[in-house]
Amino acid sequence: QVQLVESGGGLVQPGGSLRLSCAASVNILSINTMGWYRQGPGNQRELVAAITNGDSTNYEDSVKGRFSISRDNAKNTVYLQMNRLKPEDTAVYYCHAARFYPARIDYWGQGTQVTVSS
Repeated sequence: QVQLVESGGGLVQPGGSLRLSCAASVNILSINTMGWYRQGPGNQRELVAAITNGDSTNYEDSVKGRFSISRDNAKNTVYLQMNRLKPEDTAVYYCHAARFYPARIDYWGQGTQVTVSS
C-alpha cells in the first residue's frame, strides 16, 4: 500500500508561483511513475505532469514551459513547480503513483486546492 500526502496548494494571483509537494509512504524508486493530475470545476480529471523512476517526464500541453515536475528520492517526495499561473489552472491537484508489476495498481492522494485569482 502506498500513501500519498500533498501539500503546498493555496490562493495565488495570476502570474504567481506555487510549489506542490507529494510525500510517499514508501521508497519512490519502487514506484514506476508518479505525477500530478488536476480536476477543475465541471471538468474531468486530467494529467498535468508525470515522472518515471528513470526520470523521464511528460507534460500536458497547456503547462509546458510553465510547470516543472521533479523528484527527491532521498525524501520520497515529488514536486510540481508551477510558474506563471493562470486562472484556468484553478483546480484540485491530485498526486498519483502507479506500480506496473506484477499488475498495475494506482494510488491517489487526497488532493490540494489551487486557486488562481486576483
